[in-house]
Amino acid sequence: MSTLLTRAIDKRASVWSQMQEIQSRAEAEGRSELTAEERTSWDAAEADLTAASQDIERLERAARLDTVQRSETVVADGGRGESAEDRAEQADAQYRDAFSVFTRSGMSSLTAEQRQLLMSNQAEIRAGATSPGSAGGYFIPTETLNKITETMKAYGGLLGAANVINTTSGNALNWPTNDDTNNIGAILAENAQITEQDFTLGQKTLGAHTYTSKLVRVSLQLLQDDAFNVESWLSRKLGERIGRAVAAHLATGTGTAQPEGLFTNAVAGKTGAAGQVTSITYDDLIDVQHSVDPAYRTNGQWAMSDSALKMVRKLKDGNNLPLWEPSTQAGVPSTLLGSSVLIDNSIPAPGASAKSLGFGDIGAAYVVRQVSGGQLMRLDERYADYLQVGFFGFLRLDAKPDDSSAFRVYAHPAT
Repeated sequence: MSTLLTRAIDKRASVWSQMQEIQSRAEAEGRSELTAEERTSWDAAEADLTAASQDIERLERAARLDTVQRSETVVADGGRGESAEDRAEQADAQYRDAFSVFTRSGMSSLTAEQRQLLMSNQAEIRAGATSPGSAGGYFIPTETLNKITETMKAYGGLLGAANVINTTSGNALNWPTNDDTNNIGAILAENAQITEQDFTLGQKTLGAHTYTSKLVRVSLQLLQDDAFNVESWLSRKLGERIGRAVAAHLATGTGTAQPEGLFTNAVAGKTGAAGQVTSITYDDLIDVQHSVDPAYRTNGQWAMSDSALKMVRKLKDGNNLPLWEPSTQAGVPSTLLGSSVLIDNSIPAPGASAKSLGFGDIGAAYVVRQVSGGQLMRLDERYADYLQVGFFGFLRLDAKPDDSSAFRVYAHPAT
């Protein structure tokens, strides 16, 4: 953890402790309200708490954009034999080296062994292709792919909470569904025949939409500069672009020629009263939370945009204290009514008829199908007269709501 992040968390914990002391003092004296001096101190502390929380969110988002680089050093084992893990790590290192040469200099600079290594990891672009052919991209090495994945999560929190399944091809994937909650067992009388009650199975189909980063042009001079980590730079740029597109669809995609978003057709657990176009009440939050069956509430979490969080953080309980409880420990999320809060800015902001926040078990409610391996293509000839090389990344993915009972949303009124 960075020093700045540690300091920000410590500061938020200290400020929260001061606020708790003010509250405890009022309770100990049997007062239902804070004094004017306490209110001034409370408001100032709350402003500091908001600033510290924003700092933490920025620093944690920056941390998610970085991935830990595994060592590429292979240590001799004195003849005892390498473990499977050592061999796998050595193979990863060899592939990364080949991929680095390909990124900087193209296929012509690869050794025969490196060329064969890349070709063995070539991937199709279209579902159902019988052979990758020369039009395929090359699987991005493990480290680089992790950068793209983490970048996508940083821009869209829903991807990190959903049930993500990986497949090796992009063929249509049939996903079975079942709702047996209305069927129960029974007492069987002596010498009586057991009644039948079959399961009713449904089916959804997950495709594989191709997301592209669009084209990035890189000068040959930059590619030849060993001091610049071009692989890391490219993976981050491509990941950011793909991540923004994916995040928007996972939240509110139409389901036509794109994934169906979690919020698009979600059932409203509570619709706000007239006039609550950009607001919500304490009772509304309780209603949304309890509109989800207790079977899902154990793993339930809130999902909302940062603007919706700002709306929620203004809510106070009967003692005029915030409902939102900030985290005072690294890796532990802040909570709202006892459940963690997931922030995804692709979720609609509070507004007329908007579904601005939801609650439930997102892993049970939403499934994401991803075709294994983000891929990179290099265009050598297209921009040769500019002494530039073109790159673009692509990733194949689809998503659909799975168990609709596991997630409910708050819907603002139209007026």
